[in-house]
Amino acid sequence: MLADKYRELMKARVIVMPKAAVLDPQGNAVRDAMRHLGMPEVQSVRIAKYMEIDIDGQNRDVEPRLHHLCRDLLSNPVIEDYEVQTAEVGGHKKTLHVQRSTLNAQRQKTKRKRKISR
Repeated sequence: MLADKYRELMKARVIVMPKAAVLDPQGNAVRDAMRHLGMPEVQSVRIAKYMEIDIDGQNRDVEPRLHHLCRDLLSNPVIEDYEVQTAEVGGHKKTLHVQRSTLNAQRQKTKRKRKISR
């Protein structure tokens, strides 16, 4: 049935951003244009890639494979971090799972530790 298949779908949102230590010339150009057009308050802009991917959610090992594709195809792990948000689509139930690339997740933990220790 079509309704049964719809309940089995998973939607993945992938956000790929330049790492904090990497220069973002496109973001700098947008920042400068925003300042020129009347928003001198803008301090920085980071440009990201955003993808929405519909996946047949019947296979439970799909998330680890999606992370491998994010690392190997959708991002350049040397200069970019990625974040994967997944939601099961069906009926009224939506479950959101957020996972970041390993380096980005470690950076977030370090930031939290610094805030706690202050």
